[in-house]
Amino acid sequence: MPVLQFPLPDPGEGLVEAEIVTWHVAAGDTVEVNQPVLEIETAKSLVELPIPWEGKVVEILVPEGETVEVGTPIVTIEVGGDVDVVEAAVDGAAEVDASTSESPAEEAADDMQASAEVAPPANDAPAATAAEGDEEPQQKTLVGYGPTASSTSRRARRNRPDAGERALAAPATRGFAKAQGVDIDEVKASRDDGVASRDDVSAAAGASTPRHMRPDAPTAPAAPSAVDAAAAARSTAPEPPVVPAAAPAASGGLTDERLPIKGVRKVTAQAMVSSAFTAPHVSEFYTVDMTRTMEFVKELQRDREFRDVKVTPNLIVAKACLIAMKREPMMNALWDEANAEIVMRSEVNLGIAAATDRGLLVPNIKNAGRFGLLDLAREMAKLIDIARHGKPSPAILNGGTFTISNIGVFGVDAGTPIIKPGESGILAIGAVRPMPWVVTNDAGEQDIAIRQVAQLSLSFDHRLIDGDVGSRFLSTVGQILENPAKGIAWA
Repeated sequence: MPVLQFPLPDPGEGLVEAEIVTWHVAAGDTVEVNQPVLEIETAKSLVELPIPWEGKVVEILVPEGETVEVGTPIVTIEVGGDVDVVEAAVDGAAEVDASTSESPAEEAADDMQASAEVAPPANDAPAATAAEGDEEPQQKTLVGYGPTASSTSRRARRNRPDAGERALAAPATRGFAKAQGVDIDEVKASRDDGVASRDDVSAAAGASTPRHMRPDAPTAPAAPSAVDAAAAARSTAPEPPVVPAAAPAASGGLTDERLPIKGVRKVTAQAMVSSAFTAPHVSEFYTVDMTRTMEFVKELQRDREFRDVKVTPNLIVAKACLIAMKREPMMNALWDEANAEIVMRSEVNLGIAAATDRGLLVPNIKNAGRFGLLDLAREMAKLIDIARHGKPSPAILNGGTFTISNIGVFGVDAGTPIIKPGESGILAIGAVRPMPWVVTNDAGEQDIAIRQVAQLSLSFDHRLIDGDVGSRFLSTVGQILENPAKGIAWA
């Protein structure tokens, strides 16, 4: 039976690399067609990948935690069934000759240098392709596993960027370039689609090193000095073996634990660094009397129409933000650096930050402004449930324009939240606490009373939002929370 290498497919998000998060199978396991065999983490979401064949797992080629490019062989499968059908099931899968002296792992190491579009065959094995002249109807295959690009409507390759245009590169590649001190826009991509890879960055880093600092640079002979002689003596002495640094022992013989940076944590870190060093943040605060909002929430909870949905103060905050954005549309705008434009977006895709076992996820409600309070409550509950207990799709996690984050559930009063890349701002809602508050009655008399008070923390992109716009937006949200009836008047 043939043994095929399964390359990492394009998950359909236009990305060029992904991280292997979890393998659901091991060597020796039997798999069926369409069976999910692993989970990958892209820069956008967690995705389960099915296998397009049935057979037995021979070897896992890429372990969990590693990031690889699209097209890299990640597992070998001993495939059963009709060979012609099997060969047509994946584009560019390499058949491994069972009699070859090289193991599948050794051949996979050669294939790791393949382009991100298609993994080429191993040196000792012919490519597994469909027989020429076969006029039988083509078998339906999984997305990303179809026949060659020349015979399908697969996503066309992007042209190389012209001089002066922003280079095409994955977030991880951009981070690698920054660490190497290389301007990613100056990196020349070697691939046909114009997307720069780590190898391209490494090549650019070597080219930018001054010639006299390169290892292969010729040096003029010089008279040896005492320092040179001492250095030469040291160089001839045997070097001690390199031992990995161990975490220092704490009191009681305990050692530090090292956790791999991967998955949602890795993607979140990259996004936060990108945002913090790209968008100039301005943060403002508003202390709000939430007493009427809390009473309004209790009334809705008793209402028959709302009895099947979860009503919380966060729902009223979300609606207040949507109303305030109608009055201050710049709060929903986008700074388009590449085209030197400010995009006034027609819809508010409201992100709801959710703490999950995988880390912080921010699903967003598309065109949230079209929903009334009841439907908005349903949408919020649905997205949070998917984020915490399901596998949110890229469509749910991408395309947000503004985010709200309820940090009050952790007993926190305020903070300076970081804007999600591509969004205009983020509002954090602190804990609602009973506090002494100066109240004024209808006669204008003032008194001190215990009220339910919370802090609002707004961060916005100062490139496109001026201080007066951000202040008016925050004030509008605060006034609605102080008196929900104003939301009806301003809606």
